[in-house]
Amino acid sequence: MATKAFAAQSAASPLAPHSIARREPLATDVAIEILYCGVCHSDLHQVRNEWSEFSPTTYPCVPGHEIVGRVTQVGKDVKKFKTGDLAAVGCMVDSCRHCASCTRGLEQYCEKNPTYTYNSPDKNSGGVTFGGYSDSIVVDESFTLKVPAKLDLAATAPLLCAGITTYSPLKHWKVGPGMKVGIVGLGGLGHMGVKFARALGAHVVLFTTSPGKIEDGKRLGAHEVVVSKNADEMAKHRGSFDFILDAVSAEHDINAYLALLKLDGTLTLVGAPEKPLPVAAFSLLGGRKSFAGSGIGGIAETQEMLDFCAEHGIVCEIEMIPIQKVNEAYDRLLKGDVKYRFVIDMASLKA
Repeated sequence: MATKAFAAQSAASPLAPHSIARREPLATDVAIEILYCGVCHSDLHQVRNEWSEFSPTTYPCVPGHEIVGRVTQVGKDVKKFKTGDLAAVGCMVDSCRHCASCTRGLEQYCEKNPTYTYNSPDKNSGGVTFGGYSDSIVVDESFTLKVPAKLDLAATAPLLCAGITTYSPLKHWKVGPGMKVGIVGLGGLGHMGVKFARALGAHVVLFTTSPGKIEDGKRLGAHEVVVSKNADEMAKHRGSFDFILDAVSAEHDINAYLALLKLDGTLTLVGAPEKPLPVAAFSLLGGRKSFAGSGIGGIAETQEMLDFCAEHGIVCEIEMIPIQKVNEAYDRLLKGDVKYRFVIDMASLKA
């Protein structure tokens, strides 16, 4: 099927209109008209081939892995969806399904690598996958998610990456009532971390370098906001956190946050700084502390997260844009000029 899209033709070229081919739905496939697609910082990195060492970009590249839409067609063996249903697609569209990770519902850690929603080898076409900056997508029902009707559709789109990236570690490390939890950074990931940690019942402390984000942090659910440049404020919290979620993708002093953990506390990194972060041995040894990382969640956990959001009234804070302004949005992303995620209204693709 010929499909309208926006694509980058090279690392230096802007995104522009492009036509791609989508397969006709196979027996277990779901065809989805894309209504909204979030703009993730990883889209920018991938389009500009900034992750060439571990994920070189194949051009043309159609990014987008925060997809919400409506089912237009289903294969003959599809059980979970029917035409007209709301549906979503996140960062993966397939995996090997047989390895130890996949059989545990951890497809994001597939030992043979997941098939990502874009710029990943496509076993059906023989080329690469194309993402959500397009008017439709075809995905196996096993990797298609149900969207609870009560959620705002546009603000749901970034949950498929920013949401699950923060929800998964909070659940894995069993964040809940009675725990003191820190969230480092109030951006696309961090603002979701604040919302989830609060909804899970923790005492939430936001760390930000910007005094201008104090009120916004409290509005989003933080009990306290600490300006991390203030040494006295940081010192007050030394040795007191059960868990810290670090959502900062820029270079920063990780040891300053490890010092805030209590005995057996854990700091989990979900941001992706370009350069390695130096970790002092004694930042970990003194309190039997753990420094960990976490990716996205599996399909079952992502569905759990969407249902949790519906139950607690949680969605992302977004700015809606037409697709014709996506290059401008990328420039603004680099400046941190968005509160807190861009979402493309894909109706603009038909304009």
